[in-house]
Amino acid sequence: METFGDIIKNEREGKGLLLRQVASALEIDQAIVSKFERGERKPTKEQVEKFAEYYNLDKNNLVTSWLSDKIANTIFYEENIGEVLKVAEEKAIYLKTIHDGR
Repeated sequence: METFGDIIKNEREGKGLLLRQVASALEIDQAIVSKFERGERKPTKEQVEKFAEYYNLDKNNLVTSWLSDKIANTIFYEENIGEVLKVAEEKAIYLKTIHDGR
């Protein structure tokens, strides 16, 4: 299963691009892009969307990968991962309903 970092690294390498080329095009420091690829640093949603546009990837799929990485990294040590995800989904739906109703 690919992480966000795997996806952007594979895209860069598949296109024969250097880190510095991607960093320059996205106006992100080369060391930061490298850390994104290695999973040592997490990008902002805006940065994720820039990568999607730059690599011509489906934005929703890339954002989903990025968000799922964030969630997985938060809960992977927990014993009750399934229950946590179920409750979190219910809460997210509830909060969206409240937010959309305003």
